[in-house]
Amino acid sequence: MSRNDPTLRTGSDRTNLYDEITDKIIAELEAGRFPWAQPWGKATAKAPLGLPRNASTGRSYSGINILILWGAVVQHGFPGQGWLTFRQALSLGGNVRKGERGTTVVYADRFTPEDEKRRARETGEEPGSIPFLKRFTVFNAAQCEGLPEDIAVAMPPPLPGLIEPRVEALIRATGIDFRIGGDRAYYAPAHDYVQVPPPQAYFEPINWHRTALHEISHASGHRSRLDRDLSGSFGTKKYAFEEMIAEISSAFCCASLGIVPTVRHADYVGSWLEVMREDSRAIVRAASQASKAADWILAHLPDVGGATATDNEREAA
Repeated sequence: MSRNDPTLRTGSDRTNLYDEITDKIIAELEAGRFPWAQPWGKATAKAPLGLPRNASTGRSYSGINILILWGAVVQHGFPGQGWLTFRQALSLGGNVRKGERGTTVVYADRFTPEDEKRRARETGEEPGSIPFLKRFTVFNAAQCEGLPEDIAVAMPPPLPGLIEPRVEALIRATGIDFRIGGDRAYYAPAHDYVQVPPPQAYFEPINWHRTALHEISHASGHRSRLDRDLSGSFGTKKYAFEEMIAEISSAFCCASLGIVPTVRHADYVGSWLEVMREDSRAIVRAASQASKAADWILAHLPDVGGATATDNEREAA
């Protein structure tokens, strides 16, 4: 690395990066988790115990990067400890899957400022150097596709019997990019994919089906499908309205499939009530959109009757 490399960070930026890492470790400790003692024996950790390594060079990561990458493996449920940069994945004939988010690791080194070099030449003393951190992004091998067999890591399949066969077939039939893994459920509109933790991550595995169908319901609103407005950011009424649609659609789908999950936690109820109090038609419009979403989803399973609302009911909304 050139000492004049423009990517070297300023003193303020370097301090911020140290602070950023320290704040993350503090948050882990305050939550009762020890980043250097990950729960490898628990369901939250899918990867075997070991040091994270670069899957291309074989070199193990060291220092703070071990804690960062261990935390990412546990947080996202990755099944292996191998990591690659975006370019390394390409050089191996593969690529990072669309929509995947990388993990920031750091490279530690020292550099000598030009002023310090001049001072050293003038005084005959050893020049002083300044430590710095440079960040770069890596992806777990499980976030990549097309890698050689000896590097590729497949997400372990859910335990047999935890996913209802008809739901599994329905999800597959929709053609939506549906991924099982990680520690949170979400739909990414920009990249048009759904991710849901494995069923065994749920206290009651039956609730996985409601969550999966909830996120599939969000995906039904993509512009290539039902073209709903998915632009609402978290905390807005538009966001709460779309959550109402997805939750009601999920309930319709579960009812059609004979699945009886427990009720939704109260995390969104407050925002739903706020929307309904401000607009008495909101629940009617949400239910109408939810019916359209459920119809679209269930139509992909030939042996499931799709209609959950009549045409007259939709027109009335």
